[in-house]
Amino acid sequence: MSKAWVYQGVHQVEKVGKAKASYYVGWFDPEGRKRCQSCGPGAAGRNAAYKLREKRQAELLSGTYQSNSKKTWEEFRQEYEAKIAEGMLASTRRLVLEALEQFERVINPKRIGAIKTQTIDEYRSNRRGDRGKKKGDKISPATVNRELRHLRAILRKAFKWGYLPTMPDFQFEKEPRKLPRYVAPGHFAAIYNACGVAKKPTGLPYPPADWWRGLLITGYMTGWRISELLALRRDDVDLDEGTAITRWQDNKGKRDERVKLHPVVVEHLRRLPGFDLSIFPWKDSRLLLHEQFAMIQEAAGIKLPCRGNHEHTRYCYGFHDLRRAFASMNTEKLTPDTLQLLMRHKSYLTTQRYINMFRQVDAAVEALYVPDLTPAKPAISAQG
Repeated sequence: MSKAWVYQGVHQVEKVGKAKASYYVGWFDPEGRKRCQSCGPGAAGRNAAYKLREKRQAELLSGTYQSNSKKTWEEFRQEYEAKIAEGMLASTRRLVLEALEQFERVINPKRIGAIKTQTIDEYRSNRRGDRGKKKGDKISPATVNRELRHLRAILRKAFKWGYLPTMPDFQFEKEPRKLPRYVAPGHFAAIYNACGVAKKPTGLPYPPADWWRGLLITGYMTGWRISELLALRRDDVDLDEGTAITRWQDNKGKRDERVKLHPVVVEHLRRLPGFDLSIFPWKDSRLLLHEQFAMIQEAAGIKLPCRGNHEHTRYCYGFHDLRRAFASMNTEKLTPDTLQLLMRHKSYLTTQRYINMFRQVDAAVEALYVPDLTPAKPAISAQG
């Protein structure tokens, strides 16, 4: 007789505890293959699991059970994009779709149910040999790991939908631990003063230099991501009150937040009048935005060292280095909770990665015991 059953994963119980471990329904399909589906943790997960068990039991006994093992990858991707990807931030959705495209290029999957741990290992092995963005460079381990994280989330959804019999294991690449890079105060001043060379944006009632100085000082003194800065709407800024609202659809925290602006930021924003909906209107491509930023830094004489095995073109900061600078320059001025709140991180561990830990090391080194290196005086004998 066909049978379905409810259980909690042993390894998951050991890891997170019985109360937080997910409930699963297991069964053998008509072809004799073992199947399972997650229903979530807690009382809700347990109730859902027992309901699903009754459903599977009835399907197996009546012969109406339909396996998802024949679901094609293309069908699953279309369903995932429609139900999940459409609700993501534009920047996140772009990265997810890029991960899917790379996976399809390397593996060329046919059926979603055929993806196993070996499939993921094959993808990781082949992907690490691909060419990087710069000539002569291999793709970075960080890029491979980012794609693997997105693929893991995608396949977890396939597993919960019952399209995967088991969830594949993911092994990640080892990433070199590099010093965090942030815009140093002296470099920021040089970049700020070199904004006069900017040619874009055009068609505004103020020069491009004012646009760039407003963007850079706001990013440096709020820690906002470049996507949040460009999405900032004029009707979400109150210069008299000195506040700005970042909207849930424009930030990774997925929540609206009102932020107090420093008077220096308010002063720069007052120099950007206009009828555009955005405080920082940008009509050109994002690539041109980065090129203009690089051009300003070249005029400022910024040349950063690079140890990559590729041909070098420019040595310059990225926009995210402004965000790191906000964390690094304010880590001693603000409490960890306040810094986490201003950066809108869900976890303090994420905030901590942005902090320049070498400041703590410097303070520790200054406090170290210093041995007395003066020559010792000769001992005086009793007869002396």
